[in-house]
Amino acid sequence: MKVLVATEKPFAKVAVDGIRSEVEKAGYELALLEKYTDKQDLLNAVKDADALIIRSDKVDAEVLNAAEKLKIVVRAGAGYDNIDLDAATVHKVVAMNTPGQNSNAVAELVFGLMVMAVRHFYDGTSGTELKGKKLGIHAFGNVGRNVARIATGFGMEIYAYDAYCPDSAIEAEGVHPLHSAEELYTTCDVVSLHIPATAETKNSINKALVGRMPKNGLLLNTARKEVINEPELIELLTERQDLRYVADIKPDADEQFQTFSGRYFATPKKMGAQTAEANINAGIAAAKQIVDFFQNGNTRFQVNK
Repeated sequence: MKVLVATEKPFAKVAVDGIRSEVEKAGYELALLEKYTDKQDLLNAVKDADALIIRSDKVDAEVLNAAEKLKIVVRAGAGYDNIDLDAATVHKVVAMNTPGQNSNAVAELVFGLMVMAVRHFYDGTSGTELKGKKLGIHAFGNVGRNVARIATGFGMEIYAYDAYCPDSAIEAEGVHPLHSAEELYTTCDVVSLHIPATAETKNSINKALVGRMPKNGLLLNTARKEVINEPELIELLTERQDLRYVADIKPDADEQFQTFSGRYFATPKKMGAQTAEANINAGIAAAKQIVDFFQNGNTRFQVNK
């Protein structure tokens, strides 16, 4: 059994060592394709792979066509929009993610960005404190729960909206459940996005929704840039000079957003899971899930049908 780790942006060595340990302990072979720049390199490498571990690498129909023996692909991380799930299903390939492994890293980044924004990006002027402010968590999954945990320490008043999460689960974390996105944005001074990029959510964070936020509202996006309706958000920021937008990935219209000096910031690349701990955790979790799949048929984290 051959497990291929294909990472244009490689795992840290300690993560690779952990992956190798899990794979070889199970009696499988590990192959590495790191820092590749040509898709053909990936197409060649997957031809005899039974399992594939990726990070932000794209696994589309062309890759799956080339991977004649492939039975499982695991995205080391929570998001999996870089895998063509329909094509994986057609090829009878199980697609998985590793939920929860990056959650604390993303949640800590949320607060790094939040503090920076409310302190006016450290420009020397007086900012505001987070204590007593109303925080809205849009989607209450693994990351959202970690955000709530940290927000408690800041003394924030915490609200959450998640159409798929029961009130009881939200209340169990000491958080106030709300029952629509509109209610969340109307109520909260700060909103942190944790929704996936799906057909339902793409472009859903629009002018009508964000425009409901109170004066000096702050929108934080450590989810996906695709969920933002960029033209409408630009229009809103133009009309309301009190609103701020901070993200951990550059929007497509970054140059236009840059005109909102002192009210906009985006990291140069997606940074949520960029910690040594998250890197190691997600990589080793991916290896363990592959071994569990082959040995026990476990498909608990399968994301395709």
